Amino acid sequence: MNPDPEPEPIATTVATLSAPDSTPDPATAGRATPDPANQDDERPGREPPVTARTLLRDRVFRRYWSAQTVSFFGDQVSLLAVPLLAVLVLRASPAQMGYLTAAGLAPNLVLPLVAGVWVDRRRRRRYVMIASDLARAVLVASIPVAYALGALGLGQLYLVAFLIGCFSTLFELGNSTLYVSVAPRAGLVQAGSLINGSRAMSFVGGPAIGGWLVQILTAPVALLADALSFLGSAWFLARIRPTEPAPETRRGGQVTAGLRFLTGSRLLWSAIVAVATVNLFNFMYSALVILYVTAYLGISPGLLGVLIGAASVGALLGSVVTGRLVRAIGVGPAYLVGLIAFPVPLLLVPAAGGPRPVVIVLLLAAEFASGLGVMILDIAYGSISAALVPARLRARVAGTTRTLNYGIRPIGALLGGALGSAIGVRPTLWIATAGAGFGALWLIGSPILRLRALPAEADDEADDGADAVLPPAETG
Repeated sequence: MNPDPEPEPIATTVATLSAPDSTPDPATAGRATPDPANQDDERPGREPPVTARTLLRDRVFRRYWSAQTVSFFGDQVSLLAVPLLAVLVLRASPAQMGYLTAAGLAPNLVLPLVAGVWVDRRRRRRYVMIASDLARAVLVASIPVAYALGALGLGQLYLVAFLIGCFSTLFELGNSTLYVSVAPRAGLVQAGSLINGSRAMSFVGGPAIGGWLVQILTAPVALLADALSFLGSAWFLARIRPTEPAPETRRGGQVTAGLRFLTGSRLLWSAIVAVATVNLFNFMYSALVILYVTAYLGISPGLLGVLIGAASVGALLGSVVTGRLVRAIGVGPAYLVGLIAFPVPLLLVPAAGGPRPVVIVLLLAAEFASGLGVMILDIAYGSISAALVPARLRARVAGTTRTLNYGIRPIGALLGGALGSAIGVRPTLWIATAGAGFGALWLIGSPILRLRALPAEADDEADDGADAVLPPAETG
């Protein structure tokens, strides 16, 4: 699946059976307040502990979290309904499925670099997010309207997917700043776990609901649920007033500032290149997996939704255990665990064959383990990035990350569609799932493997990387 987590999710958020950053003043109203129940835990020179209870008591964070949660559930319907609509209603071929996936991802090739500069100059990034939600609601609603009028075709799906990709990019760039405006620095891992926990819960219930909505109402009508979720997200965001960082001033070199920062940081650069490799192969897989399990394995839409929902229990478990894993082995090694545990279990999908119960068990195992891995991966990276990137660069770094991380995805989708047509769907899935496991090799020699605690924020006046700010006592 591919909803976009916490601040910019570095990985496909559940790339399973369907295709898929500024620190305000601690005293501002956007910060979560300490939990009085935990005052005994305070020590001189240490920040009070931030728990899930602390964060959810804060009205601003609670409404932000509610906006994310509502949108996550709606996304699950679209992530299942759109490819099913293409396959079952419009009879899309493997190549056309690749085109559809690529259309939604194509805006990430260039738009984030330019849009990141524009968003960093906005005084209210939250308004950008609200406008993006409203635009996406209208675009999604256009599909069932066209279907009712008998005018729906693949051309409209490609266009809607492309435009939703554009507005999703703007939304996530604004979100990269708003996220750390509503969560305290000391609670970034916990905040990421709460948001990803909501995402995991949407994986549990959303696909099953989506599958049955498609089966009962048809795929186009089921998309109305996602349109409503965008309206719900906009409503919650309109009800918060967090203190956001001052807008960036106009000056030269702003488009490339995010790239200069990332390439100057061995830690962040190795992490991004590693996950970009995973996503190249994973989107070869994502472009074809719906077609494979429905047309080749004979899985019905209703059963498909149940399988994804049941398997996403792994994602929910991942959101719960990541904090403990980070405390046990460190945030950097936890990222490595996620980078391996996310793609490798998907080898079970092309391996699925034989009696129907065996097929279902293998699909469940792949979904469960991959969902667990991707939550560990996203929470660990999201926390590192949110802690390290300076406030004034956050949207531009997020834009560059999105271009690199998401820009590789349409290439993978097109490769998947082309290979699926040339050599067959199942052989392509074997290549895709095996190749994704090699992404972890980019971390050999990277400082991220030695990172135990969250790093200090880089110098707010520097555009270069920030490995020098890693606290020596916390990275051994």
